[in-house]
Amino acid sequence: MLDLQPGLARKAFMGNDPAVFEATRDSAANLLKIVYSGKVSPEETRDCRDQIRLLLADLKPGFRLLSDFRSLDVMDLGCVPFIKEVMDLCNDAGISRVVRIIPDPHKDIGLNIMSLFHYRRGVRILTCETLDQAEKMLGPD
Repeated sequence: MLDLQPGLARKAFMGNDPAVFEATRDSAANLLKIVYSGKVSPEETRDCRDQIRLLLADLKPGFRLLSDFRSLDVMDLGCVPFIKEVMDLCNDAGISRVVRIIPDPHKDIGLNIMSLFHYRRGVRILTCETLDQAEKMLGPD
């Protein structure tokens, strides 16, 4: 089971709605995790990008990223520039593996295509439907 350090999450709120993103890191496991839920706007992905910048400082090259879209309802296309920036930040920090949980392929906003332009060769990109599958894919290289 993934063990992410408590207190490292940053959540964005829209009024009384639940968090639309949560970004956490597990420095010991060299893992970054991003969870999107509900209706995500460009402002939230901008805030998430800013939080990712801070979290990357404590990860070492070769870190892994888990992107969880299980609770996502809809992501505005205006989010794309900020998603690209997160990819670039992760690439610059030395990411080695990206595991995405996307149970509904209709909610994919072109992540595989963006990955071709924003991650260097050799970064493993895997997509699955469940957290159990993701945990297996996050295993050691």
